[in-house]
This record gives sequence, structure tokens and C-alpha cells, in this order.
Amino acid sequence: MNKLLGRFALLGALAAALTACQSIDTAQLNKVKETEGTKSHAQIYCAGTEDCEFERYDQIRILNAENQRLEKSAIKSGILRMRAKSLQEPNALYLSVPAGQHEVVIRFYPISREKAEQLHVIHQFNPSQRYVFKMYRNRSKQRGSLLNVSAPDPLCVDLMQEQKTIRRFCKPYNVLNGLGEFVEKKL
Repeated sequence: MNKLLGRFALLGALAAALTACQSIDTAQLNKVKETEGTKSHAQIYCAGTEDCEFERYDQIRILNAENQRLEKSAIKSGILRMRAKSLQEPNALYLSVPAGQHEVVIRFYPISREKAEQLHVIHQFNPSQRYVFKMYRNRSKQRGSLLNVSAPDPLCVDLMQEQKTIRRFCKPYNVLNGLGEFVEKKL
């Protein structure tokens, strides 16, 4: 019984420490002014799933996959912005980045927090523009054999600039070896 109580106490202490760390990160991010660099920066959001995270921007690691904590270098870089009151809310962060060509790595969780889908994109971001990476299932009416029809619909991510879709990436389901990689589709 004492071992069980000890484990619960340890779990409670770990949860409190994680919450305290997240509130410290939230406080640091709230200090960043919303108007900093908005004329020369692009804003990058992710949407479409219950939760999505920015893993990396160019060489700056943003979120640690193991402990779900923001990297100090990302906080110091000034590219992170809050769109929610707390980091514990879904899709709480967005990026405000200098215009130019950059690589962005995003993790989407379309099914559960245990299974992440990762997208790597290199794109030329324009100043004063809003970009959204939006994940969805491409619900198409498949025809053919029962094996092809029973396969899950492919996952797709649209890159939208303001309200217009400018790029599309889909991860088709291969009946022989499961999901493949995200491939850019022509619009």
C-alpha cells in the first residue's frame, strides 16, 4: 500500500512540475509583442487535427517530441507566438518568421497522441501573409476491388496562403505496405 501511495505522490509531483514548466513557457511567450515584425514576417499556423505541433523551423528545434516541452532556443529566437491562453490548449502556437525560403517540420496527430504524422516542407514565405497547414482526410469515392475500396482514405495537408490553397501534400494508403510518405500533388 505504501509503494502505491508513493507512486501516486511521485506522479502528482511530476504532473505539477510539468504544469509549472508549461506555465513558465507560457509566461515567456506572452512577453513577445504581437506586433513585432508583422510587416516583414509571415505567420504560419497549423490546423485540421485536434492537435498539431511545430517540430522545427530551419535549424531551430521548437518542441521536444519526448517531453513535449518547448526548446529554449526556440523561445529565445522570437519566432513563437501564442494564439491560446495556455500551451495545454490544442494548436496553441503559431510561428512569426522572416520572409524568405524556410523549412518547416510539423507533427500532426490525426488519430491519437500516440501516432504522429510528420510533414517536411520547404517554401518561400512572403511578408505580411498568413499561411495555414491544414490536415484532412481526402474522402473520395474509390472504385475497384474490395481490397482497394476498404483502404483508408489518404491523409492530405493543404498549404493555404490567406484563403487560397497554394500547395497540397497527400499520403496515400498503399494496400501492400500501409501508408507511404507525403507527396506533393498538382492543384
